[in-house]
Amino acid sequence: MTKAAKTVSKTNNFWERNRRSEGYLLKKTAMGISVKIIRAILLFGMCFLILQPILNKIFISVMQEGDLYNPLVVTIPMHFTTANYELAAGIMDYSKTLLHTAVISITVALLQIAVCTLVGYGFARFKFPLRNFWFACVLLMIVIPPQTISTSLHLHFRFFDILGLFKTFTGSTLNLRGSVIPYYLMSAGCMGLKNGLYIFLIRQFFRNIPFELEEAAYVDGCGTLRTFLEIMLPDAKPILTSCFLFAFVWQWTDGFYSSMFLGNVSLLSIKLQSVADTLGHYYSEVLKIPGGASIGYTNCIVATGTLMVIAPLLLLYLFVQKGFVESLSSSGIKM
Repeated sequence: MTKAAKTVSKTNNFWERNRRSEGYLLKKTAMGISVKIIRAILLFGMCFLILQPILNKIFISVMQEGDLYNPLVVTIPMHFTTANYELAAGIMDYSKTLLHTAVISITVALLQIAVCTLVGYGFARFKFPLRNFWFACVLLMIVIPPQTISTSLHLHFRFFDILGLFKTFTGSTLNLRGSVIPYYLMSAGCMGLKNGLYIFLIRQFFRNIPFELEEAAYVDGCGTLRTFLEIMLPDAKPILTSCFLFAFVWQWTDGFYSSMFLGNVSLLSIKLQSVADTLGHYYSEVLKIPGGASIGYTNCIVATGTLMVIAPLLLLYLFVQKGFVESLSSSGIKM
């Protein structure tokens, strides 16, 4: 039977079944097609809302300055150029700053996940005095924005001391601002960026693992630490992967803690905040152009710098998207 004959046969069969169902089959088919069309339109609209700002920045980053003020240029530039990327890279000292940002983001994320895993497992499996109170404090870390304690953090690390020992033996406190030490101390104490959220997610994951696994390990002679390392941690890979990627991305783009503590350390998030001022200084002091760079060209360089900051994250997602999606789906099923 030819394809045309098969198509005619299926069509006749459909209308025959629709006649027998008194039109119900046609209504059901039309409803299903309508739902698919509406869903496709909604997904396209959502994707467009997410991608449109990025696409807009990409086109602006390859425009010459004249195209920025050309009324004929709407999206696609008439004159392509890579000079904007070269200028933005020079302003941000991109290669050196990229290395510093990668090292700090990876080390801080690893420290945060290591400490939050221990704390989350402790909340999920052990009973200790005031456990509910301390977990309420963890929830407060999620609810309360870090800006509300910025003054306390500034004073604490500007005049850092441990039980007054430094001031007793040296006569003065320590100034830890301008270094990575406050970052590591806060991460080790579960007070880093979004640590409350990681503790909550890891706790919820461990709570849903059957206690029988640990009891069987204890019967076989495993201690608490060995059971945690060999039994519980392998099962927690999905949620730990998700939390690590979240910690890495949030640390990479963080500007609040970075500007507060790491003023002397070159990070992409800090450099991006000063791109406009540095460009204006370059135009007025180096190029001797009165008034500095135009507003449109300044926004163009800022958009280019923004793309250069998020480009490594996009590349990271392309390589780890399969594992990331699997970790989210797996952790969601267990939670």
